[in-house]
Amino acid sequence: MATPKTTPLPLPSRNPLPLSAGQEQQVRDLYYKRVRGYCANEIRDFASCALNRTISATWACRTQRLSMNKCMIGHATQEEQDGAREEWFASRDKRIKEREAKERRKIEQEKFHREWWGLPQAEGQEQKGGPDNEKR
Repeated sequence: MATPKTTPLPLPSRNPLPLSAGQEQQVRDLYYKRVRGYCANEIRDFASCALNRTISATWACRTQRLSMNKCMIGHATQEEQDGAREEWFASRDKRIKEREAKERRKIEQEKFHREWWGLPQAEGQEQKGGPDNEKR
């Protein structure tokens, strides 16, 4: 009796979820930040050369510009984009916790503000059943 051959399962996707436009922009910003980090010295050299120059920066800083562009093109790869996406997914839980903490602080500050100034509850949270709320 012949044993059936098993085919290997496909590798899981490196990008498991489709992202919204805003999330894609966050991944893209992270990607650009990573590439700029690799080429920080070349960018710094070009920026210091171009300082206080206008049109003349085009030919006066040509070597610095070309080395900066070469570095950035060399590091702007699909692997780097995948790495930025993985980093974005890895920090997702951290961003959710920060957003929840920020929301809790906002609610506490609003409560303190209303107590301090003697303001009524927020809209939709007004006390019901008072003399002004009776139906006629």
